[in-house]
Amino acid sequence: MSAKTYQVRTYGCQMNVHDSERLSGLLEDAGYVRAPGDADDADVVVFNTCAVRENADNKLYGNLGHLAPRKASRPGMQIAVGGCLAQKDRDTIVRRAPWVDVVFGTHNIGSLPVLLERARVEQEAQVEIAESLEAFPSTLPTRRESAYAAWVSISVGCNNTCTFCIVPALRGKEKDRRPGDILAEVEALVAEGVTEITLLGQNVNAYGSDIGDREAFSKLLRACGKVEGLERVRFTSPHPRDFTDDVIAAMAETGNVMPQLHMPLQSGSDRVLKAMRRSYRQERFLGIIEKVRAAIPDAAISTDIIVGFPGETEEDFEQTLHVVREARFAQAFTFQYSKRPGTPAAEMDGQILKEVVQARYERLVALQEEISWEENRRQVGRTLEVMVAEGEGRKDGATRRLSGRAPDNRLVHFTRPDGDVPRPGDMATVEVTYAAPHHLLAEGEVLGVRRTRAGDAWERRNAAPEAGPRGVMLGLPTVGAPEPLPAAPGGCTAR
Repeated sequence: MSAKTYQVRTYGCQMNVHDSERLSGLLEDAGYVRAPGDADDADVVVFNTCAVRENADNKLYGNLGHLAPRKASRPGMQIAVGGCLAQKDRDTIVRRAPWVDVVFGTHNIGSLPVLLERARVEQEAQVEIAESLEAFPSTLPTRRESAYAAWVSISVGCNNTCTFCIVPALRGKEKDRRPGDILAEVEALVAEGVTEITLLGQNVNAYGSDIGDREAFSKLLRACGKVEGLERVRFTSPHPRDFTDDVIAAMAETGNVMPQLHMPLQSGSDRVLKAMRRSYRQERFLGIIEKVRAAIPDAAISTDIIVGFPGETEEDFEQTLHVVREARFAQAFTFQYSKRPGTPAAEMDGQILKEVVQARYERLVALQEEISWEENRRQVGRTLEVMVAEGEGRKDGATRRLSGRAPDNRLVHFTRPDGDVPRPGDMATVEVTYAAPHHLLAEGEVLGVRRTRAGDAWERRNAAPEAGPRGVMLGLPTVGAPEPLPAAPGGCTAR
């Protein structure tokens, strides 16, 4: 009998992407195999949801409705819904979509296989929402999407009370992993061939508040710098409140910490920041940017901005445009304010008309596009070492180009060499010849190719056939920690 297939559909932040890698690992550990492509004919379809945007509910129920006739025609097919929207809506999902088999929350993703089996045996929906974290996600099996780059979660949850954000209510208070556990995972990943890691947390630079060490995050960055074979370290997403001078020093002084920073602004208006319960003001934010640029002159800084928060005036919005001009972000993720039931901002007076928000949003986007293009044009003529990526350049096949990320995380498309073609994970040295607002081009010959252990890992993964099912799933979760990973060759280890 052939193994059952699964598909995980992910919405939202990097934390959800990382959780989905764990969900895939759990299912494969239980004997499922990944369904090819994006087809709807998998035996199990899992939705890992987000609750941040207003249309999250509509998107989920639209997708569930699309699958309903497929499920009705396929006995044995199962649908599971997890993530932040599941944590928030709980029984509502089964009431609105009674063909859903499993609903699980952000704190108990490890329960998915046993819940699926229980739903199959009992022939009724299983809804299980834990109120606190059952197991840190990084202790669960995983199926990583990349052979050369990996997420490493250092904390879950958030202690902030931003009035627009529902995440703390759904992810809970911040809980930190022990530094030794994090570094052990980093070393194990490097031993497998990974050369780039991204440290991940809802408020990543608050790391240490749960373990009583205010400098724990900077110490962690420095420790990652000592891991032999680890070439690139990134992190997301920090909070200006917790962005201290020791972190800036660690970034500047640790060779493998990349010159890149994502620092959410949200608004440039002190009045709006106060209403948002953001514990910094414009002067503090710009002061951080100034210190980072002094210590790391080539740093590319990106941000998040919300337009149209309740009560935002034209003067408030102009303050946001002022900060954008002063900070000169390489990139900004801009959002129109989205009312989320259950947040204080949803009940505030001064909700702004949609057409006003849209007009401000378009002005902000136009300004940031202009700045991004200007900042990218400053890169023309520079020689960069680019980590070759898989799937970054959608037109690479037609243009005979490859794509990858510069140290500052800018996307670079470059000419495919005729001879030594680099693999994803390898490094290519190129000279930038042209800049667009969202990418760079290197149209000349590749100046050099450095084959890496990460490229070897990518090649091994793609040469090996898919592993078969590991056994029959009996509906019982694995007891204890996952099997140990290979030992590392020396070294240590928003918002």
